Amino acid sequence: MEQKEVKVSTIDPSALGLFGLAIVTLVASSQKLGLTQGVSLVIPWAIFLGAFAQLFAAIHDAKKQNVFGTTAFGGYALFWFGVAGTWMIQNGVFGEKLAKGADVHQLGFAFLGYLIFTLVMTIGSLETNKVLFVIFVLIDFLFIGLTLSSFGVAEHSMHTLAAYSELAIAVVSFYGFAANILNKHFKYEFLPLGKPFGIFVKK
Repeated sequence: MEQKEVKVSTIDPSALGLFGLAIVTLVASSQKLGLTQGVSLVIPWAIFLGAFAQLFAAIHDAKKQNVFGTTAFGGYALFWFGVAGTWMIQNGVFGEKLAKGADVHQLGFAFLGYLIFTLVMTIGSLETNKVLFVIFVLIDFLFIGLTLSSFGVAEHSMHTLAAYSELAIAVVSFYGFAANILNKHFKYEFLPLGKPFGIFVKK
């Protein structure tokens, strides 16, 4: 008997993924900008909004066979898991010995790796929409700031660059979340996302 291929139908998870990104960067940037103190109450938002919400989006993009969305949401979900774990180590959750042995330069190399990752994703985002492209460019600046400040290069100015970039990511991600959900809900372009640049893919 010939087996029929079963197609899995799933919604576009972009709205939820961008909402998770917006919330976590808003909360985290408040600490970088000195509006709030410490990371104790940033950690839950890093885990549940930064990590799990984007991981959920990645899984659903994978079901849609969307390689770009899966890689983007999945990569940043794992980043926020790593950040949350780092903050817990630095704050002695796993013991004083582990906290004392932390070398911030290792974070610098991790941020450098994510800068490379984001640069690649920025190129890919040119053929998605302009809002997503702006978000990736801002993430590039965030990782430039985080990388250089972790290595002690122009530490104060690079920390400031990272802080304002992260806040800008939150603002643009809120817009992207709103556009994705309202455009699909109303079934017309309520908020424009901007067409792909058409540099690498001609339509």
